[in-house]
This record gives sequence, structure tokens and C-alpha cells, in this order.
Amino acid sequence: MKRGIIFDMDGTLWDSSPQVAESWNIAMAECGYEREPLTEKDMQSVMGLTMDVIADRLFPDAKGEKRDEILEACCRVENDYLREHGGRLYPKIRETMETLRKNYGLYIVSNCQAGYIEAFLDYYDFWDLIEDRQCYGDNGKQKADNIRILCERNGLDEAIYVGDTQGDYDSSMAAGVGFVHAAYGFGIVDADVPEISAFCELAGLLMKK
Repeated sequence: MKRGIIFDMDGTLWDSSPQVAESWNIAMAECGYEREPLTEKDMQSVMGLTMDVIADRLFPDAKGEKRDEILEACCRVENDYLREHGGRLYPKIRETMETLRKNYGLYIVSNCQAGYIEAFLDYYDFWDLIEDRQCYGDNGKQKADNIRILCERNGLDEAIYVGDTQGDYDSSMAAGVGFVHAAYGFGIVDADVPEISAFCELAGLLMKK
């Protein structure tokens, strides 16, 4: 039996919100788009949403091609910025993943833009830990669809999604996989599910199964 653990990104593996806010402010200035500078809290409030929804919330007065231009610039500058500066990695990610991969394949599915996961893997040199990845920016599909796509592509007989929000839980249920709540992240989950208060607790939790 092939088993996998699929990770969310923001609020589960790291917090990049200060760096993302800074990079988006740079990109908006390049595009000549004026609004109050984005803050860490602004970015945390939209983490986990798809990029089109984020654009609607953060650029409400930009329409059509102008909105698309701003979003494209933000995503491009953000990926470059994160590849150079990284974000705040939660403690003991590598050590815990090295333990987990003895019994599970490790994967990432996120609602981010194309290139975001790769910037994370580049900065922390985690390519040896993650077997495959899928995101909204690759195909425009919702998280539940991308979880299913990744499971099918990798021949997973059993999978668990680790995420921090209600949306992560809902997507896991729609995709037919298990769920563990990263309760240290950005959101809460209105369901009776296993949870961890730190990433390093994941190995111990799964060993009990």
C-alpha cells in the first residue's frame, strides 16, 4: 500500500506573509497602482484563497486587464523575492519530514500561483523531501481537484492532508482523503479532527494510527 502525506503551505509549513506583503507593495508601485501599503495582517487574511479571489479582495477598484496586470506583477515579484529572502519556516520541518518519509510519500498541494512552491523548495533546499506538488496556478483548479489529481498521479492508496483552515478541511473531505489540523496556523476548523499544535507533533500522531 502506498501512503502519502500532502501538505498545505501557508500556515502549515511556513508564514511568508511579511515577505509577500513587501513584495506586493514593490509590484504595485511598479504598476502605478495606488492603495494603502499591504501589511502582514492583510496577507494573512487571504492566505489559502485562490489568486483570483485574493485579487478581488485586495484590488477592489482595479478591473479587467488592469487587475490582471497587477496580479501578474505581484506573483512574479513575490516568487523572486521569496526565492531570495524566504519566509518564517516553522520549527523542525526538515527533521520531521525526514522521519515521515520513511513510511509516507510527501507532497504539497496549495492554492498558490505557479512558482510559489518551487521558490519555497529552492530557498530551503527541500527538493529531496517532496516527491510531487500541485497548485492552483498550474491548472486553475480548486484544491479538492488538485488533491485528487496528485493522489491519482502518484498512485496513492491512502492519503492525509495537513492544513490549517476550514477550507483545507472541506477540500480534504471533497477529495476523499484524511485530514490533520495544523492548529498553530492561521485558521480554525469546525470539525472533530486530529490536530497538532506544532509541526513536529505530526510524526508521533501518525505513528499511533
